[in-house]
Amino acid sequence: MQGDIITYDYYGSLYINMTNRCDCHCIFCIRDQDASSLGGLWLREEPSKEDVLAEILAQDLTQYAEIVFCGYGEPTCRADDLFWICDRLRAAGRADLPPIRLNTNGHGSLINHRDITPELAGRLDAVSVSLNASNPAEYLRLTRPGSGEKGWQAMLDFVRQAVRYVPKVMVSMVDYDRDPAEIEACRRLAEDLGAIFRVRPYAG
Repeated sequence: MQGDIITYDYYGSLYINMTNRCDCHCIFCIRDQDASSLGGLWLREEPSKEDVLAEILAQDLTQYAEIVFCGYGEPTCRADDLFWICDRLRAAGRADLPPIRLNTNGHGSLINHRDITPELAGRLDAVSVSLNASNPAEYLRLTRPGSGEKGWQAMLDFVRQAVRYVPKVMVSMVDYDRDPAEIEACRRLAEDLGAIFRVRPYAG
């Protein structure tokens, strides 16, 4: 595992990198770059849940605003391990434990063949879901999910359900060749879903 980066500091939060796996192939994602240019964040093998937990607990957590499950892959590909880590972090009784957030494409229930949103309760303080489009055609063009249009509906259902179990649910879009009308349409959709809307700058 030498050289693989499991945790990293990003804008004052501790990010958790657990997998390269993802069921989408977004046109703006940097995953398509050569693995060598992605550095240690491109995992040669997935770390065990025990190794992830140990690395988090070894940190001085007072310096971080949040713990964020986010890497080059989709964290809910390892949903059960993610939930196990959250449970152990909370059971550790650390006074310096910051809020815990999941960054996701919203396909966790589709990937795991069950509705995982009730399992977010008490584990996560916030969830950020990649919305990226206001309609299925544009969503498919941008994110290219392996499940096709099922991915669009799964993402919407995930957000609708997550707001029942998580205190703060956000949906986001990458400002990648987006016109103001599409941004506004996404904002309205976010409101209809009961989520907070935010625009993320394109990092390409």
